[in-house]
Amino acid sequence: MSNIDPVTGYQTHNQPSRPDRSVRHQTATRRTALTVCTIADIAAGLLGLWILLFLLDANQANVFVEFVRGTADWLAWWAQDIFTMDTEGLRVALNYGLPAAMYLLIGHGIAARLNRA
Repeated sequence: MSNIDPVTGYQTHNQPSRPDRSVRHQTATRRTALTVCTIADIAAGLLGLWILLFLLDANQANVFVEFVRGTADWLAWWAQDIFTMDTEGLRVALNYGLPAAMYLLIGHGIAARLNRA
């Protein structure tokens, strides 16, 4: 007589198991990495949007344009007037583009590091 069933009480490989701590930790880490990426992307997107609105000569009195400019100023406070160019469009592109690139690089770098952990 051959019995291939496992002993009662032991889990087989076919049965779904309860998620253990490592799986839950991985899930939480991936969610954190996704959150960091999303925040970095939104910050860079707002900075890029301000550059685009400025270059397209958007109405500065518009509420949306004022909001985007205020948010971009807040996000790029550390990079204001790093570049002083005669061409206003180039100055805005560089002074707001540098923080956008830094947010993307740092945010995605942190997320990649979290995903590897």
